[in-house]
Amino acid sequence: MNLSKKRLAHIVFESNDFASKTFDLIILVMICGSVLVEVLDSVSELHVRYNILFYSLELIFTFLFTLEYILRIWLSTRKKKYIFSFFGIIDLLAILPVYLSFFLVNTHFLIVVRAFRLLRIIRILKLGRYLSEADFLLSSVKASVTKIQLFLFAVLTIVLTMGTLMYMIEGPESGFTSIPRGMYWAIVTLTTVGYGDIAPSTPFGQFVASLIMLLGYAIIAVPTGIVSSEMAKRRSPEHHVSTRTCTHCGKDGLDPSDHYCRECGGPLD
Repeated sequence: MNLSKKRLAHIVFESNDFASKTFDLIILVMICGSVLVEVLDSVSELHVRYNILFYSLELIFTFLFTLEYILRIWLSTRKKKYIFSFFGIIDLLAILPVYLSFFLVNTHFLIVVRAFRLLRIIRILKLGRYLSEADFLLSSVKASVTKIQLFLFAVLTIVLTMGTLMYMIEGPESGFTSIPRGMYWAIVTLTTVGYGDIAPSTPFGQFVASLIMLLGYAIIAVPTGIVSSEMAKRRSPEHHVSTRTCTHCGKDGLDPSDHYCRECGGPLD
């Protein structure tokens, strides 16, 4: 890769200087603009009045996104890796519906899949750099997955037990026609949502419901405590780890000691 192509790849795949950040922000504005145009175009009154304007804007956006897609393929050293990667497929789906609309009717409304490209906001803008807690919170949640899974298993056990108990206490007369129906009520009550479509009518059932409601407030605080504990651990300097980004496929979160990208296998500068 010559110097000019390497510089262009840095602008397209990285976000650590003015040129690359400007490129990313332009793409982001285009994404938001194209989605907004398609959403407004779905409103019948606006479609009748501004149909030509919406269609012209969509063609312009599609042309620019096509150029971006081709550019990313050309700059990638592992082209197949990019094409069949998650974001490579999303990039293709972002432009494909418009071209299909030339041959098929109403497929242009599939352009809303471009909204998935907004997921790239995290990768393009590096929210972890601009909003320092974003990447920090994500890593804390990942480190707490095992504890959260155990917590969810405990909640499921409570829901199963309470749902069965309410089915036995209230029965079909109060709407608890089955254990799954009782479990649904237990979930709604435990999460303090309370739709009110099913409600206990017996004094004992109402007493059990009150206990579940109070238990719900305690349960809501548990995941917060788990993640907060992990965040407190990671605030110490010894847990701070810098990351790198692959200029070939845009993979984030690579270890500074890596010599090759774990996603596409390309060499890291």
